[in-house]
Amino acid sequence: MIVVTGATGGLGSATVEHLLKRVPADQIGVSVRDTAKAQHFADRGVRVRQGSYEDPGDSFAGAEQVLLISGNDPAADLVSLHRNAIDAAAAAGVRRILYTSQHGAAPGNPYRPSDLHLATEAILGESGVAWTALRNGAYGPLDQVLGPWQRTGEIAQPEDGPVPYTDRADIAEATAALLAGDRSVDGPVTLAATAAVTFADFAKIASDLTGRPVNRVVLDDEQWVAEQIASGVPEQAARFMLTWYQATRAGYFAESGPLLAELLGREPRTVADRLAESA
Repeated sequence: MIVVTGATGGLGSATVEHLLKRVPADQIGVSVRDTAKAQHFADRGVRVRQGSYEDPGDSFAGAEQVLLISGNDPAADLVSLHRNAIDAAAAAGVRRILYTSQHGAAPGNPYRPSDLHLATEAILGESGVAWTALRNGAYGPLDQVLGPWQRTGEIAQPEDGPVPYTDRADIAEATAALLAGDRSVDGPVTLAATAAVTFADFAKIASDLTGRPVNRVVLDDEQWVAEQIASGVPEQAARFMLTWYQATRAGYFAESGPLLAELLGREPRTVADRLAESA
């Protein structure tokens, strides 16, 4: 039995879909807050149980592996919630826990989620259960980090550094391959696209794809924060996102690795592939 938490979210749901292509449905379980939202999985033979990190209930019962999708509520004590879920999985006799950590998790990383992932990895290391921390490359929509470049012809963001921006669909497929396959990896591992690119690289790729100039404009940090606030973004949220850019230019996200391609059996999708869909 493989149990996936957060299976009604984007990454969790996509991982279950890939698992259904690899293993019988009765070997897959999901732990979700709202079972009604997972009815489409139940209809296909997946075991659906109510559970949360506050109260996992019996959702981990009978599982050999559990995929813990990291929490994303900025107001919650996520480290304590992750600890609760890890303790529950260990008590249920789970043989391996896979946890969705963050690419570039390292002491000193100014992007603050790095600290909670490192703390959770430390809890996993003390759990007595075999564990894998999937340090996933940044897999959000590209327009979230590039801004409205199609309309403005500019990528106007703070100074950045190289990042192997990764397709979420590739992360989900590789995670399913790891859960369903004979291969296991221990400890923290990087799942990220092969090539790390900068916004200047994006601008060139976008220019080539569209046949019109797309310019890279470097904004001063405080100017960018002020523009975010003026557009309606709360200052706290803007300054939080600024730490992402600060981390990229400090090189915290520059490293990639071969594991994603190995698990997929092909090269991961590139940023050019993804930009071509929206160009």
